[in-house]
Amino acid sequence: MAHPGAIVALWRPLHLHIRGSPRVNPELWSLVEPLLDELLELAPGERAPRLDAIDREQPDVAAELRRLLAHESTQPDFLATPVSQASIHASLPGMRVGPYRLLEMIGEGGMGQVWLAERADGLFERRVALKLLHPGFAGAGAGLRVRFDRERQILASLGHEHVARLLDAGIAADGQPYLALEYVEGQNITEYATQRKLSVVQKLSLFLQVCSAVSHAHASLVVHRDLKPSNIMVTPGGAVRLLDFGIAKLLDAPGRDTTNETTRTGTRAFTLHYAAPEQIRGEQVTTGTDVYSLGVVLYELLTGRKPYRIRRDTDAEWEEAILGAEPMRPSAMTRGRADLISRSERRLSRMLSGDLDNIALKALHKRPEERYLSVEALAADIRRHLNGRPVEAHARNIGYRLGKYMGRNAVQIALVSGVIALLGIALYVVSWQANEARAEARRAQAMHDFVIGLFEQAEKEAGPSNAVDIRRLLEAGVRRTNTQFAQQPITRAELLTMIARIHLRLGDYAAAIAVLDQQKSALLLAPSGVQIEALQLRGDALRQLGNPGECRDLLIAHEDQLDERGEAARREAAAYQSVLGRCERGLQNISAARTHFKRALALREALGDAGEAQAESLVDLAALEGDAGHSKVAMTGMLDALQRLRVAHDEQGPLAISIWLNLGSLYRESSNGVAAENAYRMAERLAVSLYGNGHPNTIDAERGLAAIYVDQGKLDQAEALFKQAEIQLTRLLGPNHPDLGSMSNSLGIIAWERGDVATAETRLRRAIVLWATSPRLQGGVFNLAMVLHSAGRDAEADPLAQRALAMREQQFGAGNGLVGVSLRQLGEIRLAENNPAAAEPLLLRAVAILDADYGPTHTATGWAQLALAKLRTAQQRPDAAQALIAGIERQFKPVDTEHRRLLWAARTLAAQLQCAQPHGAAQGRHALQLIRGEVVAELPVSVIARDTDAALRGCQL
Repeated sequence: MAHPGAIVALWRPLHLHIRGSPRVNPELWSLVEPLLDELLELAPGERAPRLDAIDREQPDVAAELRRLLAHESTQPDFLATPVSQASIHASLPGMRVGPYRLLEMIGEGGMGQVWLAERADGLFERRVALKLLHPGFAGAGAGLRVRFDRERQILASLGHEHVARLLDAGIAADGQPYLALEYVEGQNITEYATQRKLSVVQKLSLFLQVCSAVSHAHASLVVHRDLKPSNIMVTPGGAVRLLDFGIAKLLDAPGRDTTNETTRTGTRAFTLHYAAPEQIRGEQVTTGTDVYSLGVVLYELLTGRKPYRIRRDTDAEWEEAILGAEPMRPSAMTRGRADLISRSERRLSRMLSGDLDNIALKALHKRPEERYLSVEALAADIRRHLNGRPVEAHARNIGYRLGKYMGRNAVQIALVSGVIALLGIALYVVSWQANEARAEARRAQAMHDFVIGLFEQAEKEAGPSNAVDIRRLLEAGVRRTNTQFAQQPITRAELLTMIARIHLRLGDYAAAIAVLDQQKSALLLAPSGVQIEALQLRGDALRQLGNPGECRDLLIAHEDQLDERGEAARREAAAYQSVLGRCERGLQNISAARTHFKRALALREALGDAGEAQAESLVDLAALEGDAGHSKVAMTGMLDALQRLRVAHDEQGPLAISIWLNLGSLYRESSNGVAAENAYRMAERLAVSLYGNGHPNTIDAERGLAAIYVDQGKLDQAEALFKQAEIQLTRLLGPNHPDLGSMSNSLGIIAWERGDVATAETRLRRAIVLWATSPRLQGGVFNLAMVLHSAGRDAEADPLAQRALAMREQQFGAGNGLVGVSLRQLGEIRLAENNPAAAEPLLLRAVAILDADYGPTHTATGWAQLALAKLRTAQQRPDAAQALIAGIERQFKPVDTEHRRLLWAARTLAAQLQCAQPHGAAQGRHALQLIRGEVVAELPVSVIARDTDAALRGCQL
């Protein structure tokens, strides 16, 4: 029985091998490797408690760890192979490695060699840069082998004009892994700049190409960790190619230990001269580490020297300098005694002085948080310098900004100076506007004094030992506004709008509407911008309270009031269109929603609001793709929006929380549970830091984590979180909000897992009622059919399954994976109704759709194949059933709970087939007993446990 919303971590086999030990299952190794590193760092007496803790959660992982640690006691160097000169140079020109012939070695590093090679199998002609592990490492060094395989995965995921392309990868006949990379003819970046005598501007333009490549890697959640000139090649045409992701780290890779960057062979996994302080200290590696390395590259590119002057060129000296010494300013590094340096060097020093000094030193800051927050920020400052604009790395004083402006606009300033005299005459014409301006200033001052006074009064009331309650503060603000500004309707309307906006941000939607209700009379006299904002806030509050229809009607009725003249008005119009689109989305009017979202995006693009504003529109459009079942497109849109926030240095705000919540849902739908859990944890961390506990965003993150716990079989933890969320949401939104349907649905699934069909049915029927107008309705109907089918009530389940199938076909399209899942469910029900002829076309179509949309490695595809195997069993075709089961065994490995569920179910069916054979009952019973033991050890209370019990009883009869 497939679990709804189940997840699977997608992983490709790495063919790992540890010296002196048998091959390790690659999926198991991905779990074992980081824990093995952790245990090896512990004293022998501290390992047993940690192993016992791992055993309780992951017994198979613990067993493998014990085996490896026992192996260490007899062969301490089992993770390290001495590399002799003979083994290093065992590869020779003319040798064949896979389909390639080695021509000449063009590079060598701590973990491998790079050869110029040519295709030798006759398929086509191509020269490549063939990267090999050192022969001494190829079969022995597990950590290096893992890193080599990781590079293959990373390169395959990157597609950028300035990143060297991965052309091929494989394992040669002798077990030697290889990567065939684009062969880049050229020079490293510093050699290229020196030989061609590039100007500072040309060097900076070249460096911006490097930033673009690294930024692309970071957007794909990859940190390079070994940026240096020799890894940055430049073609004769001046195009950069970034090389060597051999020690790069996938930021979302689960369970990876990044605190020790030295290999077990004693070889550094980074180049010391370009390493950040945190790499040397063995601390967490982040995108800031690449920013530091880029700072060193930039420094060397501009000055021809490294940032530190040391007495002796030793590793110890370099480490001491990187950790403790302050880098010299680039302009100072190019200066010496005036009589000993050339005129060109003095000129270079003047060019580097100021902005470029500050940019380089900011990138080289010892503390990651004091550097540029991203590579995009570093590149943006270089572009500002090239365009003559103020840079972020410089103290932003008025004199500096004015100097930049005058330098950038010298000609225009000369022309404007002649016009200034004429403007004096015009002052008389516009003098009447002064009175209006003074009135505006008085209103602004009154609002300022009001807010200050409000907080001062709150502090007096709270006393020295009590915290200020923000909601009580807002209530007091409403009272003071209505009395203090009773005769100033415009100021009153503006203040009440501001207070309503704060309530909305806090998740107090009903309170926001109550405040807006008190400004209706004053609003008629307020500026149009205030009126539009008040309407937008009211509509958003109505939507959040589960009334998208009221929201849509309100905003459409006043849409003709939108005035797009002026920047402020266009921003208000864009926000208005966004809220209107969300209300249409809540009503499942997808076309209308998309029209409003695109209008909002167009307004923001025209304004040049490239940060949070455009990112918000991208999130809205991506959410529509998610509603339509286009998970990959939606995920791309969300990541694009997140990237824009990073460029704008706004990764900690409300929109970032929304993006991570959406990514958690999309990753979970795509069966990537590890990434989903990471996304939900990021959303929870941001929501708690911004809003605290009990806020709708915090609750959403917690219930996302609870859904992950259900997938993992941690029912008690999941139930506690869901019940807590249900109480909090009922208090915030009322008992009939659609979001309560999610709580009821999830608690129903938990009850079903525990065998409480009555509670599960009650909960799921309640979810269907709450989701009556929600796009999630199809999921609730599907789940109810699933529960009734598992209880043997197929006559009731059949029409529900048909209804879910019809809704999904209409909502997502006939070829969507969710349609395949519904076809599989309906086929299973028809089979249980003893109608295999009706079940067969349904199941065949399900397998075809799921394989096409989700792929052969998705567990939903595996469950459909298993359902087809059950059909073949019922048709008395055991060979066909066995073939399908064998295919599942080959395709899926027990990497997580959902994979193990599928494999247990497949093996249970195989054992039942054995039981049905004349002389196979004993073997079948024994197999079922083993399966039952595994299931009960991990999921003692679950549907799969009950299914194996039933199969065992049937076999014993």
